[in-house]
Formats: sequence, C-alpha cells, structure tokens
Amino acid sequence: MSSYLQPLIESMAGAADVQNAQPMAAYLRDQFPCLGIKSPQRRELLRAFLKEYGLPAVGEMPLVARELWELPEREHQYNALDILRRQQKKLGPDFVPTLEWLVTTKSWWDTVDALASNTAGTIFANYAEARDTAVQRWRFVENIWLRRTTLLFQLKYRDKTDVPLLFSLIEENLEDKEFFIQKAIGWSLREYSKTDETAVRDFVARTDLSPFAEREALKWLKRQEGRNGQ
Repeated sequence: MSSYLQPLIESMAGAADVQNAQPMAAYLRDQFPCLGIKSPQRRELLRAFLKEYGLPAVGEMPLVARELWELPEREHQYNALDILRRQQKKLGPDFVPTLEWLVTTKSWWDTVDALASNTAGTIFANYAEARDTAVQRWRFVENIWLRRTTLLFQLKYRDKTDVPLLFSLIEENLEDKEFFIQKAIGWSLREYSKTDETAVRDFVARTDLSPFAEREALKWLKRQEGRNGQ
C-alpha cells in the first residue's frame, strides 16, 4: 500500500460502524463487505484527507485506483471513484487499461455506472481514437459490464451524443436477456430523449425492444406527457 493512501485508510477504519455494515452489505446482495460508513460521512473523511494531502498526480492514478479497488470494503472503491471524478478531465488514453480493469473487477452497478458515465465518458469525449478502439473491443465481449459501459458512457453527452453509435450498440444487445443490459438500453434512450424526443420515439417504434427496455426508454417522455395533460 502506498504511503499516500495510508492516512485515508486509517481514518476510514476509525470511522467503521459495525451496526451499519451489515445492512449496507445486504443492499449490495452481500457481494462486498462494508465498513458501515454512510456516504455523507465517507465524503467528509475523503474531503478532509484531500485537503491535507491533495490529489495524487495524474500519473499515479492507476496505482491509487487499483490499490483502493483491491481493499475489501466497498467504501474504498467509492473513494476511488470520487478521486477519479476529481481527476477525470486530466486522464488520457493511457488510463483506459486501468479503466477496463476497474470495470471488470468487483463489478456491480454501483461502481460500473459511475465509471461509465464519468470516467469513460470524459476520456472518450476527449480522445475519439481511444473511444473507438475501446468500444470496438468491448461491444462484442461476453462481459456484461463492459457492454453496459459502451451503452452508458454517453449518458451526459446530450447533443454531442453519437446517435448512430448508440443505436447500433443497442441493436447489438437486443437479444441479451440480462437485466443490467436491458436496463442500460432503456436508461441510455431515456437520457437521450431529453435531448431529441423525436429520434428516440422513432427508434423505439421501429425497434423490437423488450417490454422492460421500452418502458424505461419512454418513462421520462410519458411523465412529461402527464404533466402537460396529454
């Protein structure tokens, strides 16, 4: 463990709460142990650490992220995500192998979705060649979390969304019955519907989406219709 992270790990250990730990682990289906530190307190501990020790250099981010990821308790992975978010605009294509490792290690929606929409989304927006290389490799793999990442990395792109790419990725995953893939299909369409309602409605109308994905895709639009009395 790097000396940089040691004070953070010690402060987290000191704040552990066994009464909170089990319910928090149960929420994650007991896949990961937890220290029992709720999000507001964890973020405050991280802020205090960063105020005293600062952010790691960009070149150290792969090591810092991996070291936090390898610790057993889930709160350490959340700290890694928050540090990555603070540094994501500085990350370049050389971080993509680490990103792929993070997505495929201790994978669950709580970490993968943040990595997809924040870390991957920012790197791929800044480096088109890195995006194309990674997406081309990830889009056909069996790993559902890498494919979920390809579906979600444009969540915050709005009018900069590569719509043909998004629609083609969705079409490639239509027959996958995995909940997290179908949820990502609906979520990505729902977010883009806030930018281009017509494009999403047309795509949904001509595409054989699962009932679940279609409901998710149109949820925001139907809510708007309800508010407008349509």
